[in-house]
Amino acid sequence: MRKLLAGAVALVILAGLCGYGFWTLQRPQGHYLSDLRIEVALNQGTPGEQGNLLGIEPLLYPSDYQNLNRLHRKLSAYLEQAKAQGLVNPRTVVVLPEHVGTWLWARGEKKELYQVTQRREAWQWLELSNPVRYGLAMLAATGDDRRSDAHLRMKAAQMAADYQQVFGGLAREFDVTLVAGSIILPAPHVDNGVLLPGNGPLFNTSLVFNGQGLIIGQPQFQQYPDSEFRRYVQGGQQHKLQVLQTPAGRLGVLVGSDSWYPANVEQLAGQSVQLIANPVFLSGKQAWHTPWRGNRHQPLADALPLQRGEASEQDAWHHLTRSAGGGLSSMSVFMRGQFWEQAGDGQGFAHQRDALWAGSASNGARLLNLWL
Repeated sequence: MRKLLAGAVALVILAGLCGYGFWTLQRPQGHYLSDLRIEVALNQGTPGEQGNLLGIEPLLYPSDYQNLNRLHRKLSAYLEQAKAQGLVNPRTVVVLPEHVGTWLWARGEKKELYQVTQRREAWQWLELSNPVRYGLAMLAATGDDRRSDAHLRMKAAQMAADYQQVFGGLAREFDVTLVAGSIILPAPHVDNGVLLPGNGPLFNTSLVFNGQGLIIGQPQFQQYPDSEFRRYVQGGQQHKLQVLQTPAGRLGVLVGSDSWYPANVEQLAGQSVQLIANPVFLSGKQAWHTPWRGNRHQPLADALPLQRGEASEQDAWHHLTRSAGGGLSSMSVFMRGQFWEQAGDGQGFAHQRDALWAGSASNGARLLNLWL
């Protein structure tokens, strides 16, 4: 009798495990409606042979990342509208916002993950749906926030491949140079033209694709992570800033708040940089008009001409990037949209020969164009 009872219990447990395993493999698609409209918030200068910087501030949500077709559809629709208005040509350098690739961790998950309203609930669905991958990633996680580290590390190989497929494909489709915002990956590197994650700490990095959809150079590491990301993203000071040759000129990329620090632009200027792309993510609803947060965790920030709370986020970004930019042409592009309770805010702007050009304010997706 005891053996029969033990056998029955074992069968129940085995059936439960099999059922759970089967459940984790199911990825049904939910309904999807998306606004593909985008307005031109800035169009400065006169078209010429030199080319242009074209910033895209997309309006994105978790459901846009459920599969790659959705993400491609929205971004390509924005570029099609820019092309129809004469803003896309072979000398165009397209700039996308910071972390546009990081949200690829949400690709291919259960529909409930995209429907919840809190990020912690989305994390729970991610962990329950990927128990083995999540458990292994936790063993390798580092930093002060090992849970966030594990979420990105467990999807790193998929994210790197998706990032190259989507953004390399867009660059090739529209024959432009494309600064693909940024993506957080463990020790990323490019080997024989392929973006690959490594086994080291997480870095916030940006890649540039040419008009053939090929990666130019190596990943550009954010030097000084700020906000909550510093708890699991390592600074990239050991990786020098690089300048890449494009049809529009010599291009450098400063990720996020790296644009605040004059030493970074001086390093690029030493390599004869002409253009600077600055992908940014500013979290918080209406954060653009709140007091500037600064980066209190970065000692180098103490030397900046502004201190926390002395100006609004808008005024601080305008002033600090101008101080760093000198006579170069640069464009700062912000992520918009809503990722669970975390909203993206900010309004993109450009500098050219020490002049500031800010786009008109709006709540939707925005295009910013600067003729060189």
